[in-house]
Amino acid sequence: MLVQRTDVSVEADCRALIAMAAAACGRIDMLINNAGMSAHALLRDVADLGWYEQLMRINHWGSVWCTHAALPHLVASQGRIVAVSSLAGLVGVPGRTAYCSTKFAQTGFFEALRVELAGTGVSVTLAYPGVVATDIRYRGFNAAGQPAGRSGLDETGAMSVETCARLILEGAERRRRDIVMSTKGKLGRWLKLLLPGVVDRLALAALNKEGPQP
Repeated sequence: MLVQRTDVSVEADCRALIAMAAAACGRIDMLINNAGMSAHALLRDVADLGWYEQLMRINHWGSVWCTHAALPHLVASQGRIVAVSSLAGLVGVPGRTAYCSTKFAQTGFFEALRVELAGTGVSVTLAYPGVVATDIRYRGFNAAGQPAGRSGLDETGAMSVETCARLILEGAERRRRDIVMSTKGKLGRWLKLLLPGVVDRLALAALNKEGPQP
């Protein structure tokens, strides 16, 4: 197993990661953009927006830089690109303006890239997990830009990491366009078009009752 320590918020680190992988393996068949950080804060409680910019570098720019560096290799192998977005990249969630903006940006970038790559043999798969049983929300930013120490979402029924990983890998192998990982997510995607007010209320209900309230 090869390991390359990488800070995805640093462009040079992203490019070094791809260069190392290509040199060590001779080719790149799949790139999974999974690195990310969470955040939960009401905009009105944020004094310094500097960590919003840092979150964008981690969640969005990290995947852009890695994909740009890997693209020639993936075109040569007719490989696969996977971007792990979030249901928060499809529907705005209160208290998550920072996180949603990074994931909406990621979604838009990879949807556009998919069309650009038509005819090259490279597939682009967007994965939209809901709440997964990890500590990502506990380690994400709070309003002060510090580790939150708790989740701002209701984690009842959170998907296991193993199930999430399996669904991503299966979808990538089949070169699927999108992987929406929960019934609520699939329903919410369509309700957003038909009954957007209902989706707003569902998003509000997803908040941890002890989290920040609008």
